[in-house]
Amino acid sequence: MVERVDDDDRVIGVVGRGEAIRRRWLHRVATVVCRDTRGRILVHRRPHDDVRFPGGVNFMLGGAAEPGETYEKAAARELTEELGVRARPRFVLKFRCAGAISPYWLGLHEAVVTGPFTPDPDEIAWHDWMTEPQLAELVGDEAFVPDAREAYHRWTARRRERADHARSAG
Repeated sequence: MVERVDDDDRVIGVVGRGEAIRRRWLHRVATVVCRDTRGRILVHRRPHDDVRFPGGVNFMLGGAAEPGETYEKAAARELTEELGVRARPRFVLKFRCAGAISPYWLGLHEAVVTGPFTPDPDEIAWHDWMTEPQLAELVGDEAFVPDAREAYHRWTARRRERADHARSAG
């Protein structure tokens, strides 16, 4: 079950996720960009038998927020479910994603993964740590999940805005 939301991300009902996708109703998805202590970004490939984006490459972990769950709590839950890691992801941005399968509101978070983790094989078939330049090159690959590509461009734009603001303030 997910919360169906309106164009302003206000809850208007609770529906099944399949129905939300089928009817192209907006709902909420929480994601996490994971970094290691060296600043590299975790990139993964979805299983080839997965229903959504089989074999697709992504730089975010995540999934649908459950009814009553904030984006932050959903991101933390997804991090635990997909990597076996407990952390408090930091909110970065939220936007209305056109979605290759269905539109939704996407909340993007960041977390630093400091210890060992155990990827869920039902979610992650392969993973590796990449530098930002390596990730930037990978985003153009046809295997990169289209929704993740949109999120990547918004994420990097937000990071540039913050860097520009810090330079002008300092």
